[in-house]
Amino acid sequence: MAPKAPLPLEVEEFLAWMLSEKGRAANTLAAYRRDLRAYCGWLDERGTGVLDVDHETLVEFVGKRKASESATASIARQLAAIRMLHRFLAIEGIRPDDPTANLDGVKVPSGIPKPLTEAQVTSLLDAVVGHDPIDRRDRALLELLYATGARISETVGLSIGDLDLDGRLVRLFGKGSKERIVPFGSSAGRALDEWFSVRGRARLVPDRWPRRDDASAVFLNTRGSRLSRQAAWLVVKKYGTRAGITDDLSPHVLRHSCATHLLDHGADLRVVQEMLGHVSISTTQVYTRVSQERLWEVYRSAHPRARLDR
Repeated sequence: MAPKAPLPLEVEEFLAWMLSEKGRAANTLAAYRRDLRAYCGWLDERGTGVLDVDHETLVEFVGKRKASESATASIARQLAAIRMLHRFLAIEGIRPDDPTANLDGVKVPSGIPKPLTEAQVTSLLDAVVGHDPIDRRDRALLELLYATGARISETVGLSIGDLDLDGRLVRLFGKGSKERIVPFGSSAGRALDEWFSVRGRARLVPDRWPRRDDASAVFLNTRGSRLSRQAAWLVVKKYGTRAGITDDLSPHVLRHSCATHLLDHGADLRVVQEMLGHVSISTTQVYTRVSQERLWEVYRSAHPRARLDR
């Protein structure tokens, strides 16, 4: 496999700025790097670069991306990285203009998340029936995801010092390494207590840690390494299948479900925003739309005169 061509110095400067000045997370920077590498490669094929690309060439680029089979969200993310790059180059005086200033973007449909019902969540959690170390780990993982609405990356990144089992609190590090403290209930607490018992996590501790960071990880795999994001996804899928949940199920669906059920039971929108780590309240408001739709579904199916209202 041929080595990847180095990115232009100006792009590396931008990525360094995003890390040092904006505090972007490693995963975000890795996505920017991939998107900008593809962009720079496309420009190179046309004999231009980030310092001299013009508006018309960018319009052509957007048209090509829209015509591709890539997901709309992926295209929008790449264009966002390109816009930020050129804005940075203009602000820093590296080039005199911003060719993306009047560039039409890509509209991503604002799909409403489809949460699980409370009965489905119960079925999912009850699907973990054993008591060996892996069963205890998986039960604790699923309970914590639903109890806190945490992102999967935040959950597998947890260290033991981030948990307060007595106070039923967890410290989560979200996007941009922003820290928040989130409570969890007795069900998740019991599952974590079982996981941290001598018959749980202790059974997966290796004679020698693969990496120093693994020793403090909350969730371990069978080799004694920190559980990966991909492996955690498979845990969710495994028990979803076992519970007979045929819809697409992912850790993010549990996050949606947590937020929706909190609002269904009267939680304040601002509290849910803080709990989920949303920067903008508008991001959290999508869950109120979900709750309203479910309210109407229940009303139409349960009220004897609901159909006469039309």
